[in-house]
Amino acid sequence: MSQRLTRPGLILEADRNTPPTLFWNGEGFYLQRLPKGSRIIYPPEPVESLYDIEDGIDNALLNPTGDSQPLPDLLKPDMRLTIVFDDISLPLPPMRSPDIRQQIIEAVLDYAAQAGVDDVVLIAALGLHRRMTEPELRHALGNRIYDAFAPHGLLRQHDAENLDELTHIGTTESGEDVEINKRAADSDLIVYVNINLTAMDGGHKSMCTGLVSYKTMRHHHNPNTLLHSRSLMDMHSSALHSSIWRMGRLIANSGIKIFQIETTLNTDTFPEAFGFLQKREWEWSLSDRVRYITTSNILEKMPPRASRAVLHSIKSPYQVTSVQAGEVEAVHQVTLNNLHAQQLMVVEGQTDILTMGLPYIGPYNVNSTMNPILVAVMGLGYFFNLYINKPLVRQGGVVIITHPTRWEFNPLHHPSYIDFFEQVLSQTTDPVEMAAKFEESFAVDPWYIHLYRKSYAYHGVHPFYMWYWCAHALDHLGGVVVVGGDREAVRRLGFRPASSFDDGLEIASDIVGTNPSITHLHCPPLLLTEVR
Repeated sequence: MSQRLTRPGLILEADRNTPPTLFWNGEGFYLQRLPKGSRIIYPPEPVESLYDIEDGIDNALLNPTGDSQPLPDLLKPDMRLTIVFDDISLPLPPMRSPDIRQQIIEAVLDYAAQAGVDDVVLIAALGLHRRMTEPELRHALGNRIYDAFAPHGLLRQHDAENLDELTHIGTTESGEDVEINKRAADSDLIVYVNINLTAMDGGHKSMCTGLVSYKTMRHHHNPNTLLHSRSLMDMHSSALHSSIWRMGRLIANSGIKIFQIETTLNTDTFPEAFGFLQKREWEWSLSDRVRYITTSNILEKMPPRASRAVLHSIKSPYQVTSVQAGEVEAVHQVTLNNLHAQQLMVVEGQTDILTMGLPYIGPYNVNSTMNPILVAVMGLGYFFNLYINKPLVRQGGVVIITHPTRWEFNPLHHPSYIDFFEQVLSQTTDPVEMAAKFEESFAVDPWYIHLYRKSYAYHGVHPFYMWYWCAHALDHLGGVVVVGGDREAVRRLGFRPASSFDDGLEIASDIVGTNPSITHLHCPPLLLTEVR
C-alpha cells in the first residue's frame, strides 16, 4: 500500500534570525535560543494513511507475507488459538479509540468464529512490565472484547513468575534458555498483534521479551549484551537483537506456529491543541503562539501531579500507515521498510554536544511518574539510540538533557526502583558491577515478585535493565549534563547538574573543548537518523 510523505526532515543551521527552539522539559516545555552555528534536526512530517483501515487489515490477513497461509486457512474448529498483543508501553502517548490492536483482534476473532474456533485466549505480552489496569485493557481492546473475554478468565496477562504457566522450549546454540508462556506454547496457533513505533520493536522481539521469563530475559537484557548493541534501532548492529533472533528461530524450529501481525503508525503524535509541539517554530501560526503561551503558563503554575494528569490524558491522533501479517521475519522486514520510509533521514557528521528535551512520558511511566532512572533511560537508552550507522554525538562527546528529574517515584508501579536508587546507585553506576553485586537479590526477592504478580509493579529486576539500556551511551560519552534537574538526584545518576542551558553548555565545553559543534534533536515527531 502506498504512503505519501508530506514533507521530509530538515537540518537547520541556527543564525541570528533563527527563532528560539522548543524544548520539552518533563511536564512542560520552553523556548531556548541556540548558539549560532548549532544544527537543529527537524524530523520528517507525518506520513498520511491512504487506505481504509478495515480493508488494510483484511488484505494483510488474507494475503500474508512470507511462507504463510492466509489466516482463515490456519483456523480449524478444534484448535487452540492464542491471541497475544503488545502491552501499554506502546504507543506513546496512547492512541485515540479505536486502538489498532482492537481493530485487528476483532477481525481475527471474526475469522475464528467463522471457522468454529471455540478455544480462544487473549494474552497481554507484559514480559517483566507491570500489569495493565481494567481501563487500560478496555482502551487497548475495546469494551466488546473485554466484556466477552475478561469475565471468563480468557483475557490474561503474561506472568513471568508463574512457574506452572511457563514451558522450557530449549537452549540456543549460544546457551540461552528459552522459556515461554505455556498456554502460547501449547496452542495450535499464536496470533501476535504488534505496534511498531520505532525500529527496535517487532519481529522475534515480540515473543522473546513479551512472553518469556526472567530466566530467558537475562540472556539479552544484561550489561555485556547491551554494551555491544551499537544501535538498538539497527538489528544488524545490536547484540540484543542477535540474541533475540536466535531465540525466535529456536521457537519457530520447535514447531510452534506464529502468525505475526505488525503495524506501523505515523508520527502525528499530539492533537491540534498541542500541535505546535511538532511544528517548526518559524512556521507557528498566531493560534500556535497563543496555544504555546497559554498551555506553558498553565502547566507551569500547576502542581507537577496535576500537570502530569493533564498530559497523561492526551490521546494521540495517530493514523495507521501499514498492516502486514504472516511469517515473523518476512513481516518484520516489510515493517522496517515502512518505518524507514517515514522516519529515516541522513545527517552528515557527528557532533560534540547533542541536546535533547525529554517529555513527560516514556514506555515505563504511562499513567505514572517519570522517576530519575526513567529519565536516564529515556535520554540515553532511547533518544541517544535514534540512529543507524553511528551515534549523532561523537565518542567522548556530551549529551545535554533538559528535564526536572525530580527525586520522585511511584511506589505502586516502581517499588524496586526506589530501592535501586537508594541502595545500588548510591554505591555504583557501573552496569557490570551492579549486575554482579545486586541484580540477583532484586530478581528473586519474594516481595518484589508478589507485587509484580498481584499488584501493578514492574518486576524487581526492571530498574537494572533500564540502567543496562544506558550502557552503550555511558561507555560512548564523555559526560551527561541535566539542565533544571534536582541536583542531588542528577548526581546520584552520575551526571552533572546545570541550572540553565547556558551553564550546561559551559560544563560540556569543559569536556569537549571550546567552540564545540552542537546538534539539537527536535522531537516530536519521532525520527531515525543515518549518520554518515
